[in-house]
Amino acid sequence: MLHINFYTKENCSLCVDAEALLSTFKRDYPYELEMRDIYSNDDWLEKYQLLIPVIEVNGKQLNCEEINYDSVEELLKNEFKREANK
Repeated sequence: MLHINFYTKENCSLCVDAEALLSTFKRDYPYELEMRDIYSNDDWLEKYQLLIPVIEVNGKQLNCEEINYDSVEELLKNEFKREANK
């Protein structure tokens, strides 16, 4: 099962949309989602403040400008295959 770090903040409509998009893939690419509020960690706030939402799987990241149906599916598919081949 994939582990996804999802960097977010309260009252973020883009984050809500990205989380909903992720959920469309859960059946094909099972994952556990760890929600990370950037305001709970100074390093995350500094790094992701202008980029959220950020989806991170095995160190590979998609930020707000890169998140769309095709990019999320490609990331999950590639990382799911990688995990299966371990």
